Amino acid sequence: MSPRTLVEAREPATDARFLDALAEIVGEAHVLTDPELIEGYTRDWTGRWIGDAIAVVRPADTAEVSAVVTTCFEAGIPITPQGGNTGLVGGGIPSAGSVVLSTRRLDSIETVDPIGRTIAAGAGVTVARADLAASAHGLRFGIDLASKESATLGGIVATNAGGTRMVRYGNTRAQILGIEAVLADGSVLSRWTPLVKDNVGYDIPGLLAGSEGTLAIVTKVLMKLVTPATDTQVVLAGVRDVDQALHLCNRVRQSGLTVEAAEIMTDDGISLVCAHTDARRPFGTPSPMYTLIEVSSPRETEESLLEVLSASADLIEDATVEPGPARKLWTLRESHTESISASSTTPVVKLDISVPLSVMGMFIESLREVLTERFVHVRPMLFGHFADGNIHVNLLDAEPSIAHELTDTVFELVSAHHGSISAEHGIGRAKSPWIALGRTETDIAAMKLIKSSWDPRGILNPGILLPETVG
Repeated sequence: MSPRTLVEAREPATDARFLDALAEIVGEAHVLTDPELIEGYTRDWTGRWIGDAIAVVRPADTAEVSAVVTTCFEAGIPITPQGGNTGLVGGGIPSAGSVVLSTRRLDSIETVDPIGRTIAAGAGVTVARADLAASAHGLRFGIDLASKESATLGGIVATNAGGTRMVRYGNTRAQILGIEAVLADGSVLSRWTPLVKDNVGYDIPGLLAGSEGTLAIVTKVLMKLVTPATDTQVVLAGVRDVDQALHLCNRVRQSGLTVEAAEIMTDDGISLVCAHTDARRPFGTPSPMYTLIEVSSPRETEESLLEVLSASADLIEDATVEPGPARKLWTLRESHTESISASSTTPVVKLDISVPLSVMGMFIESLREVLTERFVHVRPMLFGHFADGNIHVNLLDAEPSIAHELTDTVFELVSAHHGSISAEHGIGRAKSPWIALGRTETDIAAMKLIKSSWDPRGILNPGILLPETVG
């Protein structure tokens, strides 16, 4: 898909007094206006979205965020909050006349509590740093993403990210205990308690998770940490279809093993990875699909897993087992994104969806049929966290002229199978035209009411999630 330019030309120069006011708050060095300096903040890494901004402002703490937001609120200037800019739906790309508020300098880790198993950290801390800090205390951060080196805590809250460990620990919303955020008028909201049980009023942290910067700007989070499994085994199994993979995963669970992660890949995807990396094909005879399942157990994990595999010859065409972390096996899955991007002749159409497990096989079959019939030159690559219903639909070699029609076709099929057009990446700009496929008119009206109550002037990430044309 060709880049989606949100503006054709830069806006006229903004009143110097406004920029001076921002500089007084954060320091002149942290108010960027040079087009070359702000390009990395106004263009997403997929190459799909290109925006424009009056300035990029980089506050250092909550107080500075509050002052910046107050200044923008009084001037009526829209704000686009942005973390690591690793999003896939254009949710952090500004439109003309906006200020990008970067949270990257909010990067302090305040505390790691090994007894309460929590981490308190700024919104600009990366997922990888949070995990490293937890590891020093024998714990782990429960969200694991391919983009963890640059994805930030504020960003995963904004999109309610899931990742490869969601099947084990849940999504970001399930792991938030406390949150500090700046509201549209600059006031600071702090819902901060390490208590697992605290049922006083509305779940504000849960509401902000997945709100994509449209209700408030997250500046600090208090999140749960998890105890990592001491003994893990990873199986890569060739299967005929996704239904066999689901049955195998179910048998693993019924045996008493804990599923830490469960992924699905196609033979086309494995071939692509092997062509673009130094990875080797896992088996001499290819299978239509492959499932990678990581398991743990308080007892002998390997022995238990081998028993399950021995009893599952009806489901498995071939299999190999390695003790965790099994880097070579995981590389086959984790190299999909870069291999797909390198192979496609156009920017990849990336559609992150979920469907009920009971119809996943039918959905994949129907998707392949409709793509073959209507979009003969498009190459579909499917992979994802299948045990929680999540499939990443990557469409290669899709000419820009058919991208919208292609997306519409896939989303209509998702809706027909009672699925969701956004499993974990958010709605952003890319999916907002289709939000009615996932929410009723009453539901959308309720969300718009929340938005107008929290952000009456509509300055927080306008055009994201709930465009004005909806409802």
